[in-house]
Amino acid sequence: MHLPIRRSTQKTLSRRSGEAAAVVGIGDNMDITYNVLVRVGGTLTPLIIDTGSSDLWLVSDGCSSHCSATNVPLYSHASLTPAGQDVSLLYGDSRTGTHASGPIGTDTVSIAGLSVAKQYFAAIVDTNTTVLQTGSAGILGLGFPPISLIWRQLSSSMLNQAMPPFPKRSGSSTEPLEVLAPGNTSSAKRQEHTPALASVVDTFSTLGPLLTRLVAWKILQRPVVVTTFQRDTVSLSGNDGTLSLGALPFGLSDEHLTWAPVRSYSLAEGGLPPPPDAPNEVRTYPLAWEIPIEDVYFDGIKLPRSTLSSPSITLSALVDTGNSLVRGPQDVLSHIYAQLGLDALGTFDCSVPHNLTFQIGNKLFPIDPRDFAHPAPIVPGTVYPAEEARCTPALAATDPPGVGAFLYSWSLGDPFLKSTMVAFYYGNMTRPSQDPARVGFMSMVPSDAGYALEQAVDEAIANGGVFLSTSEPAPYATAARLVSTMTVADFPGVTQGSLKTTSGAAPAKGPELWIVTLIAAFSAGVLTFLP
Repeated sequence: MHLPIRRSTQKTLSRRSGEAAAVVGIGDNMDITYNVLVRVGGTLTPLIIDTGSSDLWLVSDGCSSHCSATNVPLYSHASLTPAGQDVSLLYGDSRTGTHASGPIGTDTVSIAGLSVAKQYFAAIVDTNTTVLQTGSAGILGLGFPPISLIWRQLSSSMLNQAMPPFPKRSGSSTEPLEVLAPGNTSSAKRQEHTPALASVVDTFSTLGPLLTRLVAWKILQRPVVVTTFQRDTVSLSGNDGTLSLGALPFGLSDEHLTWAPVRSYSLAEGGLPPPPDAPNEVRTYPLAWEIPIEDVYFDGIKLPRSTLSSPSITLSALVDTGNSLVRGPQDVLSHIYAQLGLDALGTFDCSVPHNLTFQIGNKLFPIDPRDFAHPAPIVPGTVYPAEEARCTPALAATDPPGVGAFLYSWSLGDPFLKSTMVAFYYGNMTRPSQDPARVGFMSMVPSDAGYALEQAVDEAIANGGVFLSTSEPAPYATAARLVSTMTVADFPGVTQGSLKTTSGAAPAKGPELWIVTLIAAFSAGVLTFLP
């Protein structure tokens, strides 16, 4: 089936509470980071979409460290209403680590026409992150409040109580590691004007992250965010990168997706305590977009479970848009490297398609071979030896799960997300047992992905060993387009559900060669959110 892509003039519609839905185009910096335009105060600037963290922050014009040489619009510090606290956000795991620090404050924040007043965020004045170099001014965290350092600090001072211990390990490249104690604050003054709160979850609607507040105040049609990522390296894809808020893409229903529950954490594991008026909410609060996975396969062979963590910890994965790689246990990755036959430089023959597949909800979700293979660094113009292109696997080791830590073994980053449409359903965040959080998946890997990789390698060799690559500023898929072309796993000729290595055969012709347009135009109204 083929549906024509229509272009039209963008419209602004008035929406009542609970009826808002929107789609915005996503920018892509050579498949390393994906961003979306966000207006903070008077500054419209791109922010990295990160489901692996929960805080909203952007570099301000008061930053003097690593911030001078950039063409990205910086937040005007004069617009900030300070909250009297500073925050230091730490990212990475034991192998990596960066920071971003600055004052916490409020301003009006808008995304896709949805405007939220008095939104807390950090105006960064010191950072060693590379967000500016990748064409973004900061991070838009789409995770849950318990891993928001800003929310934890504000809630702790407002309620005058200690927060549950924060898990110390992260397998994500963009997930906070710890909370630093706040310095001098004006929290006592704020408490005089704050109504009594029975539980920390009561602060979600006022102190929580941006998406949490949109969900808590029932602004959106549904508490859901959907991502589709474009491919801008190796083989340029026809998908428009989009971020859908409040609804699934047009024409889709829940039945089209495979859903997996989000792992919840006990109080001892760093989760939240049940509210006094809802004592049944024990171990129901999620920390991150962590879902169970049944097994992992490479080229059709089931990989062994890691021996680096306790067998009592069930296998799970973080779905992380802020991670440019797929991260997993070191010992399991060693099995993959052995099957690839890596050379001394850690490279393999790009022209051979490989299939890394995750079994989720009893269905198989492969990573497109074009996303598994990263071109190895070369000198531009150099011809590959023996007309062979060399690639490195889009993999990295991460810390194993353990006591007092996050419990996932895998982090499914951008290579997986370019291959899969993902719906992040928040559910009822204050009473999770009534509507639990879950994640929906739909494969976007075409049946001829292996052949497409071989074509890309042939073109690279003919081009002196240089693969195609580009960057697209947000919003690349404009609100006027609001379309995404992708192959759907529930239709013939798509690899979801197959354990076979992607075929290198020539693509089918006639009715078997098709494109389905899943996202059609619908616009969001301009809403002003008042707490």
